[in-house]
Amino acid sequence: MFRRYLLASCLTPLITLGVIGAAWAQSPTDIALTEAKKFSGTTLNYTSEAGLQALDPIDFSGPLFEKLTGIKINVIELPHTEMFTKVMAEHQAGTGAYDLINLVPAWLTDMASAGALEPLDAFIDKFGYRQEIQDIAPAFRDSWMTYQGKIYGLPDDGDVHLLYYRTDLFGDAANKEAYKAKYNADLAPPKTWEEFNNICEFFTEKLGPKVYGAGMILSRGQVEYGFMSRFRVEGGKFFDPNTMKATINSEQGIKALTDLVKETKCQPPGVQDWGYTEVLSAWLAGDLAMTMSWPPYGRWSAGYGLDRKELNWVPKTQIAGKVGYALPPGDAPELAAGMILAVPSTSKNKEAAYLFAQWMNSMQTSLERVQLPYAQRDPFRTSHYASAEYRSRWPQAGQYLDMLKEGGTKGLLDLSIKGTFQYQDALARAIQSGLSGTDPKEALDLAAKEWDEITESIGLEAQTAAYKDWSSKPNAYPK
Repeated sequence: MFRRYLLASCLTPLITLGVIGAAWAQSPTDIALTEAKKFSGTTLNYTSEAGLQALDPIDFSGPLFEKLTGIKINVIELPHTEMFTKVMAEHQAGTGAYDLINLVPAWLTDMASAGALEPLDAFIDKFGYRQEIQDIAPAFRDSWMTYQGKIYGLPDDGDVHLLYYRTDLFGDAANKEAYKAKYNADLAPPKTWEEFNNICEFFTEKLGPKVYGAGMILSRGQVEYGFMSRFRVEGGKFFDPNTMKATINSEQGIKALTDLVKETKCQPPGVQDWGYTEVLSAWLAGDLAMTMSWPPYGRWSAGYGLDRKELNWVPKTQIAGKVGYALPPGDAPELAAGMILAVPSTSKNKEAAYLFAQWMNSMQTSLERVQLPYAQRDPFRTSHYASAEYRSRWPQAGQYLDMLKEGGTKGLLDLSIKGTFQYQDALARAIQSGLSGTDPKEALDLAAKEWDEITESIGLEAQTAAYKDWSSKPNAYPK
């Protein structure tokens, strides 16, 4: 298979020979560098989420690209909450302030339909990159990159939720015997949410309060990702495609929220307000038997990169060598945010910006970037998952990458239509309300009412078309 890939990657540049000329035998990485040198002396303004994500272009990819091409990368750090609004405001003002942007894939429909993003297909063909795109994991390649059939973004961070569990607790003979006696089932990573709740209750009753059965991310702004996955696993749909009436308050939605509330009974007190860092601290301290989160949890559980000063805020792991990886119950994890690279339509340096993106996104460069311990940039290519170098990083790294590969195939796409942030925020408030004691049906009825109002304010016709485009993607709903 790899030989076929090599052959194809050599043939594709031949097709574009009229533009690339003698560069036909080069890899897409080298093509990007060769062509980018024509823009030596240019400065590209590149927006990145502030914090760890920005350290990659500031400390690694930006300086290296400047050394290789003469193009300077000016990194503009933006808080996550301003990454959408700043770019859209710049587009409306038409200042051309940004040349390349990092954005959350769920915003792509909003930005592309507003004309804020440049279609990339012409660049991809011109610079021999189309074949190498096939190496990107299917869930990201087929669902994140396009709007109405055109490519607007290149995946840059393979976010996906995994279930992490303690192998020492699951493998303990006494625990296995006691669980079998109580539930007449083997103690193993849960395949359903009912099994998850049983295991959570079992460990909390047996080991609590020293160790709880689970601790989950339930804070507003993050809880909606896990909910959207389990809602769809239950068979739920976000909208009626004919009327665009919200169906988040269907029986599947009510069941998902009711079960979510029930599961907090076997989790630590106050978990309803726990976010990424609170759960991470409890998990790395060994206080939880299971949790579900983004890929950095898996690396940090093993201690990967925790000796770096950039990660001195991450607690030292007490569970290295004791962690297993699995897909969350339902076998269809949420892709949960992520990042893609896109070129604003107002950029004055579109070609140079695209070439920087192609170089960063290429198999060769991206493999180096996803192994940076500090950048929070997760694997997203088949070649990343297969990398012998990455798989040697810690004893269980191969199992970790195998599970990320499954997530990169079966993962569910975040809802991505106009006003996505508004819909997600209304849903998150409803979930939080349910966790605080409001009847799940009442909470979701209110969310559905808000969703209908959002749809009406944006325009029924436009939203129907956007939802049709989104729901036609392979990873919108479980197969």
